[in-house]
Amino acid sequence: MNYKSIWKIAYPIILGSAAQNIIALTDTAFLGHLSETALGAAAIATIFYFAIVMLAWGFGLGAQIVIARRVGEGNRKLVGKTFDHSLYFLVILAVVLVGFMELQAPPILKAIVKSDAIYGASIEYISYRAWGILFACVNILFRAFYIGVAKTKIIGYSTIFMAIVNIFFDYVLIFGKWGFPEMGIKGAAIASVIAELFVMVFFIIYTLKRVPFKTYALFEFVKIDWGLYSRLIKVSFPMMIQNSLALSCWFVFFLMVERMGERELAISNIVRSIYVLLMVPVWSFAAAANTLVSQVIGEGYPGEVMNVIWRTIKLSFFSVLVLVGICFFNPELLISIYTDELSLIAETKPVLYVIFGAALIFPIGVTLFHGVSGTGNTFHAMLLEIAVLVCYLGGVYLLIAVLKLPIAGVWTSEYFYGGFLGLSSWLYLKFANWKENKI
Repeated sequence: MNYKSIWKIAYPIILGSAAQNIIALTDTAFLGHLSETALGAAAIATIFYFAIVMLAWGFGLGAQIVIARRVGEGNRKLVGKTFDHSLYFLVILAVVLVGFMELQAPPILKAIVKSDAIYGASIEYISYRAWGILFACVNILFRAFYIGVAKTKIIGYSTIFMAIVNIFFDYVLIFGKWGFPEMGIKGAAIASVIAELFVMVFFIIYTLKRVPFKTYALFEFVKIDWGLYSRLIKVSFPMMIQNSLALSCWFVFFLMVERMGERELAISNIVRSIYVLLMVPVWSFAAAANTLVSQVIGEGYPGEVMNVIWRTIKLSFFSVLVLVGICFFNPELLISIYTDELSLIAETKPVLYVIFGAALIFPIGVTLFHGVSGTGNTFHAMLLEIAVLVCYLGGVYLLIAVLKLPIAGVWTSEYFYGGFLGLSSWLYLKFANWKENKI
């Protein structure tokens, strides 16, 4: 698998992820000009939301690995069957997750958020944002299908469309423009739900018009194959737990920061938004590596796995290096997108320099880790992630509660996470017996 082939799969995902993260950037930028409370609440509420949605995301990644393996084996008829069975599962999961968010989010956040203002604004956001899970779960499956079959251009188109819809509704609903009601943080949540709905419709129309149904036996909705579900769950369940735990730990990180003060939380939300944007190539190339590893194993070439991973790491690293280089020389301009308060800009700048370094570690760690997942040994990947997260949270607690470092020092915890993840994943791929795993 050469660089051109990797890039061909990855670049549409990069475009799609960039658009997806422009949504997060836009939400944060608009809310930053609304108030520091809204900015901090959006951080807590958004990460809580994604910690829950990661259960569906993990299942989607598992479906993606299984689909890619079937493509590698040349068994395309099973691709559609896998998609249909995944859809059954995700629709039921979506209903359960919406119910959980509506019923359990208020008491959970009330118990753990210190500021009453942050709590109130967070609940305002979540009470509306939760309904987007119904559409997000379907979108996750379409994304898994198109990445799994290595037809990724539609990912870019769909999320660019999503970004346009979200930005429009953010602007008119947060600030009450063009005859729309002024809704503040609730408007940001509703804008995201509308964007998810529009993209789901986009995926459905595109798939009905452009995908060869008979080739993949798509949308045949045959009788439930419990053996297929067993294989799907075996691959997906560890990824559901692993991804949810990863976001939950970041949620805990932000809760610890919230106890440092509303200013530190506002700084961290600005940094989070920029950090996630810098990470777009990392997650995109990692998704490509995930699919390519599964495909080459399905084709019968497990010896090619490490070559694929290292080539992907190089492309990912240099992509992030370019983004960091662009941002490095004028961070004030970047921060001013989110706020025009000079003191907040000045206090955010040192934290931004900290994450520039961390962003250059993640192409190695994340790609190696997704290589582990791509082998199908997702249970082992989950165990690796749990071990890394324990070290990460231990480091965060040490920095905040024991050493009582300022917010820039607290964000050095990202170096722990990226470094531990890369080292443990490399050791697994180097020494573990994963080449014969069947899924």
